[in-house]
Amino acid sequence: MNHVLIAGNGPAAHRLVERLRGHGHDGPITVLGAEDRPAYNRVLLASVLDGTLPPDAVELPELDAEVRTGVTATAVDPARRLVRTDAGVVHRYDELVLATGARAAVPAVPGLRAADGTLAAGVAALRTLADCARIPAGARRAVVLGGGVLGVETARGLLGRGLDVVLVHPNPHPMDRQLDAAGGALLAEHLREAGVRTRFGRRAAAHRPGELVLDDGEVLAADVVVLCTGVVPEAGLAREAGLRVGRGVLVDDHLATSDPHVHALGDCAEHDGRVPGLIAPAWEQAEVLARRLAGGAARYRAGATATRLKARGIDVASLGDVALLASPEVEQVVLSDPARGRYAKLAVRAERLAAGVLIGFPQAAATLAQLHDRGLPLPVDRLGLLLGAAPAAAPAELPADAVLCRCNDVSKRRLEDAWRAGARDLGSLARTTRATTGCGGCADEVRALCAALRADGPTGADEPEQEGVA
Repeated sequence: MNHVLIAGNGPAAHRLVERLRGHGHDGPITVLGAEDRPAYNRVLLASVLDGTLPPDAVELPELDAEVRTGVTATAVDPARRLVRTDAGVVHRYDELVLATGARAAVPAVPGLRAADGTLAAGVAALRTLADCARIPAGARRAVVLGGGVLGVETARGLLGRGLDVVLVHPNPHPMDRQLDAAGGALLAEHLREAGVRTRFGRRAAAHRPGELVLDDGEVLAADVVVLCTGVVPEAGLAREAGLRVGRGVLVDDHLATSDPHVHALGDCAEHDGRVPGLIAPAWEQAEVLARRLAGGAARYRAGATATRLKARGIDVASLGDVALLASPEVEQVVLSDPARGRYAKLAVRAERLAAGVLIGFPQAAATLAQLHDRGLPLPVDRLGLLLGAAPAAAPAELPADAVLCRCNDVSKRRLEDAWRAGARDLGSLARTTRATTGCGGCADEVRALCAALRADGPTGADEPEQEGVA
């Protein structure tokens, strides 16, 4: 029985263990986690930051594995298949998986670091639950550096916590990698209406105690500066072991490194020149690697990205490559409704959704995400689809492995299993599966599935599970 050793205990590692067991791996699995707590969903940190969820609510289910928390892997010996930890313990492995994640990137701005290289007082990153707890309880004024997805979610979270918040971003609009100019401008307006002050096209020039100086000379009062300026893959362990490393740990289509018995996935892994840094690719990698380590065949092919903003009161979805929205080779569908704070732009190619930006259309976003993921044709009535008038596949009609809650990777099958086990309403399903506890955009779909299961009655609820269910 192969012993799988996993260095790291984040969502990617957790998902890998689940899928390993689902694909029949019955050998020992050991997980080494540097944090002193069980694995949790980092996607929901903004909800912890604003108090919407307590820290315990984002913990992931217990695993069928030996999980050692508060333990950091410090050295790998690929030739002897050994891993040494900071406790001086040596672990043997048959297959090693590096899931060491990434650390916050710190811009080269004077004053952000202390003399010893650590973050200066009044400067914080946001990568862990411990980082959330480090935001000073008495802080009243915050500056968030970086207007990507994490920056927007953090700014909204701090605002919900009662702080005065300024969002500083070097580009003309927030989430510029996921949104076109019109969508970015509308998101910026939503943020300002919520109470976030914005400084776009500006960079930090210096940090001093209690304030941040911008490149145009403006001085912003700041009890805390939160860095959301990107991440750096944690590839040092692999580099010191002599494995091939670029920005991250280099892996092939099988998620193997330059040593065939060492693998990598998630934020630390670089595949085909890309380090995605998103949860969906990490789950896809976990599925591929689990199949491989369980003796099956699978290859990882990076797919089109999908991003759903998880910020209170702001519904934003981005599907596929936003550059396609400006391509003359696609059919474009645009709906702009600034009076109601809504905007949608779709790029349609061969009757299928190639890319899309949606702000203020949660129901349409959920439907379009399913159509995009499965490569299904769009209804003829594009406008009706956006407005909820065009027919689309109901949750009950979707295949069992369709993911209804993207934030927590909850499939239709898992919801049906929870229903059969007694979770018969939205609240019970949320507590049992964590569906709807992320951005909340899947709530209507989960309600619809509840209604369909209820209408099926005992026959639908008692039908046996299909063969091969993971």
